[in-house]
Amino acid sequence: MSIVPLYLLSFLLHAFVGWRIVPALDTLAPDAAIALALLLGVSAVLMPMSLIGQRLARGRSTAEVLTWVGLLCMGLFSSLFVLTLLREMALFAAWGLSSFAPELVSVAAWEEAHAWSAAAVPVLGLAATSIGFLNARRTAAVVRVDVPITGLPEALHGFTVAQISDIHVGPTIKRGYLQSIVRKVNALDADMVAITGDLVDGKVAELAPHVAPLSKLSSTHGTYFVTGNHEYYSGAHAWVAELERLGVNVLMNEHVVLQHGAPLVLAGVADYGAHHFDPSHRSDPAAAMLGAPSDAGMHLLLAHQPRSAQAAAEAGFQLQLSGHTHGGQFWPWNHFVRFQQPFTAGLHKLQDLWVYTSRGTGYWGPPNRLGAPSEITHLRLVKAD
Repeated sequence: MSIVPLYLLSFLLHAFVGWRIVPALDTLAPDAAIALALLLGVSAVLMPMSLIGQRLARGRSTAEVLTWVGLLCMGLFSSLFVLTLLREMALFAAWGLSSFAPELVSVAAWEEAHAWSAAAVPVLGLAATSIGFLNARRTAAVVRVDVPITGLPEALHGFTVAQISDIHVGPTIKRGYLQSIVRKVNALDADMVAITGDLVDGKVAELAPHVAPLSKLSSTHGTYFVTGNHEYYSGAHAWVAELERLGVNVLMNEHVVLQHGAPLVLAGVADYGAHHFDPSHRSDPAAAMLGAPSDAGMHLLLAHQPRSAQAAAEAGFQLQLSGHTHGGQFWPWNHFVRFQQPFTAGLHKLQDLWVYTSRGTGYWGPPNRLGAPSEITHLRLVKAD
């Protein structure tokens, strides 16, 4: 993105928040108003660095610092901007009542609300950003889910899958962050590990040392990976080769049969939009099922985006594991995911197909998670009653 339009947009958005909040805050706390004005000015300059810091800085360490600071500003400004809009709507409603029903809201009460609500915006914004930062940077908690499967063979009852997704190793997520995830996954002693895409945000040459801990993942049947959209932004072919070098099995519109007392068909598809980058990677659950043994008691699909579910149901899968949505990552964006994906988070049913959508194990963009905690999912297959 060009630098000039990016900075113009940043300054206009920050100016809107300043225009609506700073004068009203000045009536209550002039020093706080000055501090907020300075904060908005600094944020307007630094926020674009979240997108262009790596391009502008000469040294890698400088680029990472600029990106980090820019992403922190982006997270804070997102909260300030949304809270400002909510304040505008609330004040407009209160103004309407004070004008047409003064017995309910007096003009004096409206003027008082105009001042204290301005103070609430930065206070709530800073609190939300701080809590969101702590939530994002902690190692994801384990979420345990039982999935009832009709006709599941007795030998597969209790089969466990440790799912991680959307880690986004990149500018702010490095080796140490991933090592903590690997240790927590290994402690689950799962029968297999599934990585459902968006592992990286960057090239192999930059991030290979930070992804290396994946070679330490352990389970009965190994680790399996499917590409997400961010792999295609980062060089999917190179990442497929690197993951296979680390001992991670990449499933590209294909399946394997795991023998666990009874056969379990495990399939994986490329990302839903992969064909835009490589036509040979077109996501195809039906192709992934071709040649699967007819006596298998379980057919499990790994697909990065939940919207692969319709094709997965038609292909005869019983369970699809997905990610991509981050559960919305932080409020209020969780309310908008449903317009792009059929499921936002958790276990849902589509015809005869169960779909589990992970909220993600890392985060993308601002280090911020609010109302959508990260997760390492421990799924257990159980016989349906």
